[in-house]
Amino acid sequence: MQQLRRSNHRRGRCMLLIRTRIGPSPIHGNGVFACEAVPAGNTVWRYEPVFDRVISEEELRDMPTAFCEYVNMYAYRSADIEGRLLLSCDHAKFLNHSDDPNTTEQRFSSIASRLIKVGDEITCDYGAFCVDWKGFD
Repeated sequence: MQQLRRSNHRRGRCMLLIRTRIGPSPIHGNGVFACEAVPAGNTVWRYEPVFDRVISEEELRDMPTAFCEYVNMYAYRSADIEGRLLLSCDHAKFLNHSDDPNTTEQRFSSIASRLIKVGDEITCDYGAFCVDWKGFD
């Protein structure tokens, strides 16, 4: 198998624009943790059609139950793409909600709202980009 080459010039094409890791979260299940410091105002995430999968209702109807359950867990109806289902194909699918998130949402991107230190869990406000978000019960 051919080894994939790392290249900084392609960094702008990836969804999460910083190095991250997945780990146990005090918020819920697993979360995304910063492996590098991110100054306030820097872009943390950007929508990238090469890495993010938009799933149509027609496709979903034809998928096996296990895939539909996976989509139900990790995809969301994105305000940026008229409420269509968006499935992140990187660590971003593990981002947890916070009422005091360390990112803010802009169209097709997430920006650090304050300094994110190495080891901090990266959080977001689901209500800022999920059209059907109604909060936790």
